[in-house]
Amino acid sequence: MRISLRCYLRSIPQCRIVTTNTPAILSRMVTIRIIDRPPHISLFNNNQISIRFCSSSSSSSLPSPNDNEIKDKDIDTLVQHGQDHSTQFSDEWGDIGEEITGRKLLKEEIIPLLNKFLQRPTVRQLAAENGLKPKLLIEAFSSFRKKILDSKILDPEIHILLSDILQGKGHVDDLFPSFIKHAKTIYPHIDCLDDLKKISDLRLPPNWYPEARTINRKFYFHCGPTNSGKTYSALNRFLESKSGIYCGPLKMLAVEVFQKANNAGVACDLITGEERRFSDENQSPSAHVSCTVEMSSVNQMYEVAIIDEIQMVRDPERGWAWTRALLGIAAEEIHLCGEKAALNLIIEILSTTGEVVQINEYKRLTELNVEDNALESLENVQPGDCIVCFSKRDIYNVSLKLERMGHNVATIYGTLPPATKLLQCSKYNNPNDPCNILVATDAIGMGLNLSIRRIIFYSLIKPTFNNKNEKTLDVIPVSQALQIAGRAGRYNTQYNQGYVTTYKPEDLPILKEVLASPIEDIEAAGLHPTLDQIEMFSFLLPNASLTNLLDIFVSLCQLNPYYFMCNIESIKFLAGILEHISLPLRARYVFCCAPVDNKSNFVCAMFLKYARQYSNNQPMTANWLCQTLKFPFRRPINMAELDHLLSVYDCLDLYLWLSYRFPDVFFDQESVRDIQRKLDEIILDGVLNITKLLRASGGGGGEHHKGQRMYNPQARFKQINMLLSNNDNSSTSNNNNNNTLNYKISSKIHHH
Repeated sequence: MRISLRCYLRSIPQCRIVTTNTPAILSRMVTIRIIDRPPHISLFNNNQISIRFCSSSSSSSLPSPNDNEIKDKDIDTLVQHGQDHSTQFSDEWGDIGEEITGRKLLKEEIIPLLNKFLQRPTVRQLAAENGLKPKLLIEAFSSFRKKILDSKILDPEIHILLSDILQGKGHVDDLFPSFIKHAKTIYPHIDCLDDLKKISDLRLPPNWYPEARTINRKFYFHCGPTNSGKTYSALNRFLESKSGIYCGPLKMLAVEVFQKANNAGVACDLITGEERRFSDENQSPSAHVSCTVEMSSVNQMYEVAIIDEIQMVRDPERGWAWTRALLGIAAEEIHLCGEKAALNLIIEILSTTGEVVQINEYKRLTELNVEDNALESLENVQPGDCIVCFSKRDIYNVSLKLERMGHNVATIYGTLPPATKLLQCSKYNNPNDPCNILVATDAIGMGLNLSIRRIIFYSLIKPTFNNKNEKTLDVIPVSQALQIAGRAGRYNTQYNQGYVTTYKPEDLPILKEVLASPIEDIEAAGLHPTLDQIEMFSFLLPNASLTNLLDIFVSLCQLNPYYFMCNIESIKFLAGILEHISLPLRARYVFCCAPVDNKSNFVCAMFLKYARQYSNNQPMTANWLCQTLKFPFRRPINMAELDHLLSVYDCLDLYLWLSYRFPDVFFDQESVRDIQRKLDEIILDGVLNITKLLRASGGGGGEHHKGQRMYNPQARFKQINMLLSNNDNSSTSNNNNNNTLNYKISSKIHHH
């Protein structure tokens, strides 16, 4: 794809090309530069722009910048110094070393001797042989020297050695055994570096799944564009099988397959991170399971397995889950559904296990047309239109303008609860409902069945934040553009053709180029450190924190070209929040893998409170949760209150997620689900009246959680702790002033 940089810059609302203030080199580049890949464009408050050219295909499959920085660091700089817990001799026994040698050691005698020790070539050679690099040697020696000089009573062995050397009965090199013992105490990694490297060797991930290696798995790759029927074909085989598992990217898709299977008379269970549903009234497991991909079992045997959206192996956050399912699910038939861009990588990976892939290609079932004209004005919207925005600010502004024009609008964005999304979908899909315009984010690109006639891209620039809290504006990738555009004219809807266009005329030629471009092959699949690996690291490095263990793991891990290490910054951020909480490593790691919105201080504060309660072994009842979250909730009167309720919903989801990992403490699932259902109704009411909330907020709303983000941990931790302290005070006040709650607690709570 070849398009001018000037077109990209003009497509950004905040950017103006001003030749008078532009450096000559940038002016020439803007005028004549032709690029083959979409650039990464960063905007700053002073209207300056930073442009970084790179391949769009690899950006999603390579480690994050922070991970690269860790990888480049020497392990010696990452390992936290331990403490020398060698025996301290009590005054009641006296100075044994002095008693044996008959002399008292003076600092002015010891210091020159120790300095001589460090300067000895033999010492430096022996240190290198024992894994002490020059820098680490200096640090270890400083610690050893400080220990000797600051001790009121020396270890008798060291006292005798020093005394003999001072009397000419020994050599300064004789101190080395005591020195290296001290060095290995404070730097345990130098004694187990080979073991650490073996644990973090990720070059043969198929060997992690012995059950899958014992059977002859047959793979079928169903590849094709959106609305081609590829998943439909795989699901038919799933329903015909004696046993099966469906692995989807979203809870909504897992629920859809769960309902479809049971409606077809096939008993099927549902397993997601926050929910378990059995088709059997007696709660007996069924032979078929529909689950989110992270919850897929690699120990159970199945006849048929479906791994949906297999191209997600490239996802920098969740790719490891698809890799795990691909390599680990033990099924006779495994049906992979997704983009053809993943095909070559899948073939290469499965060739290492001796497994072959049968390829089934599909074509789109309905025609998709790119219009010749942009929308240009919201006055030109028609029934069946869906305007796709990449920020909540744009969603709010567009929705408000359309409502003022008299349109009835449905709104969908990523942070809405699943039930609210489904009801908004149902409202929009109903031909008898006056709502016939949809405003949504790219959340519609996967998992939602919508009756859309035309997709309108409000912008082609998608804002994101990198790991250094820098805002980058990226042109939407080809795969995502195709997936979103493909939602128009879906088969078996009221529209037998789909249309796609842009809001701005200058974006239309770019969109045509993007949609006409082939999707570049995926180069690598994601991996992730397992709990067992981190526990083995902890055994060898007992003084290291979880954050430190993760950094060391990334620095030492070895990968073959088919894999990359997924981004671990989210886990490290949560580990930093829990640093001062007393938790076993296994529990700490599970907590840090929880689905927490790191951008929300409120959710992070609640996460910390959950961890504190767990650490103190205090069961979290629905009564406690109601008091903490201030239930019952009132209906929102502005956008700030609606956003707060969405954060509260996330806190309830987090409780349910933790309840399946720590059922003894988070035990009141049904009561929490009841609270969540009540909250869902309130949120839905707010979304249905979103324009009223926008007016009450003074306009188009905006992006929340601005300023400091998860990538400035110290500032964020301070904010979270302040919020937690305020919540604790208000909660205490509520307990004193309000003895009753407008909520009936289940009998299970009273039993506990």
